[in-house]
Amino acid sequence: MTLDDLPHSYRTILCDVWGVIHDGGSLFPGVARRFERWAEEGRKVVILTNAPRPADRVERELEAMGLSRDLWHGLTSSGQAGIEALTHPPRKVGFAGTRDDYDDLVAHGVDIAARGEAIEEIALTGLDEYRYEVTEYEEELQAWLEQDLLVHCLNPDRIVVHQGQRLVCAGALADEFKARGGRVQFYGKPHLPIFRHALALAGDPPHDEVVMVGDGPMTDMYGAKRVGIDGVLVRGGIQEGAEYEWGAEFENWRPIMSVEGL
Repeated sequence: MTLDDLPHSYRTILCDVWGVIHDGGSLFPGVARRFERWAEEGRKVVILTNAPRPADRVERELEAMGLSRDLWHGLTSSGQAGIEALTHPPRKVGFAGTRDDYDDLVAHGVDIAARGEAIEEIALTGLDEYRYEVTEYEEELQAWLEQDLLVHCLNPDRIVVHQGQRLVCAGALADEFKARGGRVQFYGKPHLPIFRHALALAGDPPHDEVVMVGDGPMTDMYGAKRVGIDGVLVRGGIQEGAEYEWGAEFENWRPIMSVEGL
């Protein structure tokens, strides 16, 4: 079964990015043509990503890879949702992530504290450029717990496949912090606010006319289930080569189809 078989009754498509549209470096084969076909069929596409980056940067990256801006109706990211929360009201916050993500947050108005300044919150976008496992963050985890900091997790993903390499994301670090009793505010899928925002970008269509296309069972599919829409599971991303065991949290909900890619 392929997305050629997607019923025409689904007039709005929410589409994931990593593992579905691209691998972190380039578009997957056939993606641009699929978006063109959706446009020809009169479907409205809203891109929905757990990237910790501002929405405008994600848009520029997609265009640079060759996906024309004319082919989607809207785009929202967990990073954008986190930026809104961290800047309203404005206040000093700590930071954990890469230098590029740091620069993005500062450019979009987040007031990141200098070393030694008093803070009550941390903006977590991911692991840094030098550490690749949660176990390498023991010192930070202990310090955040001792200071009772609120961690804003701008990317709930646990794992992402970047050009064939599996990388640990901010969600895995936030999970460990929460398991130790820490306070975490997650942004992005599967949490309802980002789905509701994506649906608003699409004009709040009837839920039975909307489908979520993504490769993350516990982000894309569980989020779709929670907000009350159908889902298509893409097996070529983080689920490549694996059968997923649908847990009790999904109840009787299942994707309407599984496909290898767009």
